[in-house]
Amino acid sequence: MLHVMKKIIVIALVFVVGLINAQQKKWTLEECVTYAVENNLTVAQYEQDMQNILLDRSDAYGALLPDLNASTTVSGNSGLSFNTASQDPVTTSTSNVGANLTSNVLLFDGLRNYRRINRAKLNVIASQYRLDDIKDDIRLMVANAYLQVISNKESLIVFKAQYAVTEQDLKRTKELVESGVVPKGDLLEIEATAANQQQQIVNGESLVLISKINLAQLLQITDYDSFDIAEEKFNIPPSNILTNSSKEIFNKALTFRNDIKFSKANVELAEKDLGISKGARYPTVAGFFNYNTRWSDQNNFFGGFTDQLYKFDGISYGAQINVPIFNGFSVKNNIARARIGVEKARLQFEQDKLDLETDINQAYVDVTSFLKAYEAAEKTLEARRLAYEYSKERFNVGLMNAFDFSQAQSRVDNAEAEVIRTKYDYIFRLKILEFYFGIPISLN
Repeated sequence: MLHVMKKIIVIALVFVVGLINAQQKKWTLEECVTYAVENNLTVAQYEQDMQNILLDRSDAYGALLPDLNASTTVSGNSGLSFNTASQDPVTTSTSNVGANLTSNVLLFDGLRNYRRINRAKLNVIASQYRLDDIKDDIRLMVANAYLQVISNKESLIVFKAQYAVTEQDLKRTKELVESGVVPKGDLLEIEATAANQQQQIVNGESLVLISKINLAQLLQITDYDSFDIAEEKFNIPPSNILTNSSKEIFNKALTFRNDIKFSKANVELAEKDLGISKGARYPTVAGFFNYNTRWSDQNNFFGGFTDQLYKFDGISYGAQINVPIFNGFSVKNNIARARIGVEKARLQFEQDKLDLETDINQAYVDVTSFLKAYEAAEKTLEARRLAYEYSKERFNVGLMNAFDFSQAQSRVDNAEAEVIRTKYDYIFRLKILEFYFGIPISLN
């Protein structure tokens, strides 16, 4: 009994430790991206669509095979009939059993079935491109949401650091007021600044929580309270992507982008549909085979049940050809529709390439402009900090009032917030441009 209790305690401890570790898990960007792709509901829905498409391919192969169907009929009737032995009309009841075995095979249909098989194979490939493109979009969405959490966390750290500085200023101001260096109104101004910063901290905590919930929802995680990302501070990652021109990035993107592959496959699918439509102009040839037999209690002189089935069986076989002559313009119109479908698919393919080039050009410009914005924000912050230190010295000796001093502090706060915003705006745009170049999403 003691041994069993010890075992239960060990299992419970292992479970508790595992639960604590799970709650304390800190998600990296790579883990978030992988988990989102594997668990996203949209991906799961399209994976089910893939299963349907695989079944369509199986249907296309199955259409080449002969079918085989069996049927049986059991019937009875009563009424006036003719007795063949006595040559007299009599009222009788009869029972009958019939059996039938039929097979049909399509021998030629203008090669439409073979084209359907080729189309089904291509559709499997196209659907995989579509699924992979959805996964690419999810990767970008997760990266953006992840960076938003980091940005909000860094902003919250700055808000708390700013408040800590203001608390020191508040303490110093009280001393200056007590010594008569500055008026009491300056103390009230600093207290107002402190209250405003406390509000910023509250808002910052809310933004962190909301951004974490948004990221968790992309990952289909509902335990928002314990969900958190790794505590990492990201600097501007090194990248030589701008050594390539936007045209070079576009040309490479054309070779591997799943949305472009999917668009091109749609053109090929439309061409397959056109070939299938044209096949309807040709004759179709089908073969058939039929075996049937019967039994009736009125034919007992031919033997028993088994004997009758053997004696009354029969076989029929042959081939049938159907030649399309006139079908109310349906074949002609279907071919015309298929041609339109091919042209629309080609135009969409060209539009998708144009959209991709536009997106890459925009991403290229964004990387350049956001890098400049980040560098400018850093310079502004440095200047604001120097100005703040100068203002603080003047305030401490009574040469600046609290309002002007708080404005200097506010300008530093705004400059720090702008550095964080432009920093992560730049990182995200950089990752988008690298993604167009085939570089996996990573913050390392």
